[in-house]
Amino acid sequence: MLDPYIESILIFSGINVILALSLYLPVSAGLLSLGQGGFMAIGAYVSGYMTSVLGWPFAVALIAGGVSAGIVGLLVGLPSLRIKGVYLIIMTMGFGEIVRVFFLNFEPTGAASGMGGIPTETTLPIVVGVTVLVLLMCFQIRGSRIGRALEAVREDELAAEVIGINLTRIKVAIFGLGAAVAGIGGGLFAHYATFIDPGQFGFQRSAEIFIMVVLGGMGNFLGATVGALVVTILPEVLRVGDMQEWRMTFFGVLLVIIMIVRPMGLIGVRR
Repeated sequence: MLDPYIESILIFSGINVILALSLYLPVSAGLLSLGQGGFMAIGAYVSGYMTSVLGWPFAVALIAGGVSAGIVGLLVGLPSLRIKGVYLIIMTMGFGEIVRVFFLNFEPTGAASGMGGIPTETTLPIVVGVTVLVLLMCFQIRGSRIGRALEAVREDELAAEVIGINLTRIKVAIFGLGAAVAGIGGGLFAHYATFIDPGQFGFQRSAEIFIMVVLGGMGNFLGATVGALVVTILPEVLRVGDMQEWRMTFFGVLLVIIMIVRPMGLIGVRR
């Protein structure tokens, strides 16, 4: 029996951990993305529409939202075979804006007015369960042959291809998997907020997820988890006392200090 405020913080912390892990997956192969907000939006709108309009069960709608985002992620991941670095970041950022503008004008989901009436299905046990499953998946991938292949691709694509790694398959697959995880996170968010609009999934959302991964440590799923918890919980801690009005300023200063002291993140990649 938790205080509702504490429970909401824990739920949002879990959702943000899922979103951070969705970015960790492509980053583990050296694919930097600023489009996770777009994949999150697809999962949120698809699952929200299925439960509120079609009356589908929450579990089925959540999976459908993740699958829909994953399919789109596979298509978006194809250009990553030819571009990388800052150019990939720009491309994914453009994709995120395309998704936002699409839902801004898509009448069946409310267009600019947003979608309301989404049933409250997301609870703390469900969020904890999904978060644990995603963490276990990342742990299994990291210690597997696929995980070693992803690390090889991240370090040197040419060398990885020489030793027999199929760059096309592994890069597109991991990008699609990350998109699917982000879609599931979006579905959980939609069924807790009960109202969504395109503004919630813009560039700021993608940048926030990116900050979580960079702060925690790129290429490390534990770092992504810690970064998500810090970015979610620290601003709430700073609400106490006289820091209320200046909490985001203090939060920004602390982020700068952390990145100066720990440029590789709170939990950097072990080399």
